[in-house]
Amino acid sequence: MTRKRMLAGIVVSTAMVASLFLAASPAVAAPPRATQTTPSPTPTSPVADDPSDPVRAKEYWLDGARIRDAWQVTRGEGVTIAVIDTGIGKPPVTFDGAVADGTDVSGSGSPDGRTPVGVRDPNHGTWVASLAAGRGRPDGTGIIGVAPEVDLLSVSIGFGASATVPFSEQIAEGMRWAVDHGADIINLSLTTNTLDWDESWDDAFLYAFEHDVVVVVAAGNRGSGTSIVGAPATIPGVLTVGGVDQTGTASRDASTQGITIGIMAPSESLIGMSADGEVVNWDGTSGAAPIVAGAAALVRAAHPELDAANVINRLIRTAIPVDDMRATPDVLYGYGLLDAEAAVTASVPKVTKNPMGDLKEWVRLYRRAESPDEPTPEGTATPVAVPPLPAPQPPAEAGSPLLPSEQTLLYGTLPLLALTVPGILIALGVTAAARRIRTERGRRTPTP
Repeated sequence: MTRKRMLAGIVVSTAMVASLFLAASPAVAAPPRATQTTPSPTPTSPVADDPSDPVRAKEYWLDGARIRDAWQVTRGEGVTIAVIDTGIGKPPVTFDGAVADGTDVSGSGSPDGRTPVGVRDPNHGTWVASLAAGRGRPDGTGIIGVAPEVDLLSVSIGFGASATVPFSEQIAEGMRWAVDHGADIINLSLTTNTLDWDESWDDAFLYAFEHDVVVVVAAGNRGSGTSIVGAPATIPGVLTVGGVDQTGTASRDASTQGITIGIMAPSESLIGMSADGEVVNWDGTSGAAPIVAGAAALVRAAHPELDAANVINRLIRTAIPVDDMRATPDVLYGYGLLDAEAAVTASVPKVTKNPMGDLKEWVRLYRRAESPDEPTPEGTATPVAVPPLPAPQPPAEAGSPLLPSEQTLLYGTLPLLALTVPGILIALGVTAAARRIRTERGRRTPTP
């Protein structure tokens, strides 16, 4: 088994390890629980699960996030998760019967979305999918996902030179394709490292929300250069997932922070299945996101009557608070640590709005878009009659430019005379006075 760290240059965040954090860490406070539970489906038959298997034993989050407990109720049957990533490969057994459909929006992959795209981390999408929905082997060994009975949609995208289509266009097209092909949940284990996003994403994400799709997004990783959450984790309405280590402490390198974080899941010491069947270790919120996406699938399967807003609400309201949290939500921990069993079985009041925000309202306010629900305002002021302007004066008759006109006499000649004549008189008076003084002085001068 090799060791790998997620490339944030995919600027894709990586995995999350929400494991023994629930039980092993003294920093984790016991969550308040409602005694009444929500009615749930008849418990399912036991899943093939051998905890002594070396690979299965590494999936500490199965117990830490109480995923095995949630399996007593559901394992996600009937729910579809779309993984918009570098493509879900075809390792032996792991995804047998899991991938229902796929497409490539990068211009570089195969039409079914099953050929890994890219040079640096082509296996990224396969790792992500294995955490969300890996089937495991029939004998209970090998990697198993959080929701091992869901259907998967593989939407392969490319980053940088690995794609012939602009990245923003790929995401917008991939989102629409996933919705149109029946996605109940969309997982985006990637980030752009910028707060803002292309305007084409407004319509694409609104399209998903309007079709009742839960969108789960990775928060990004400091170790990959993401100091704060970036789009699409900043888009109102998405469930942004941050990462913790095995003690339930916010990860320093394999996560980031920001006010849009909704929930935390493991992001360190994760494992994933590569397209060639190799099991690798990896870190980052790229892995934390599919763990939460899988938990969302368990909730949707157990409570098919709930809309996307209430699925998200159950996940965050049943999250386990941490002593280090200074507020709820907290910039490091959001609402707390994932508890899949509580999200499936606890009694949680319903909500009428997505607790992670309203993209439609954001677009109305910040894109200056006109809301389709608002009628166009009509004018109510009484028109004011404006009197017509007076007729223009007829032009003056043409005259010789050498002769004075009325205007030149009024504004030129007369003012000039008014100033010049007094000046001449004053000058003559001064001159005469000066002569008179000199004459008198000459008369008084004694003769030698």
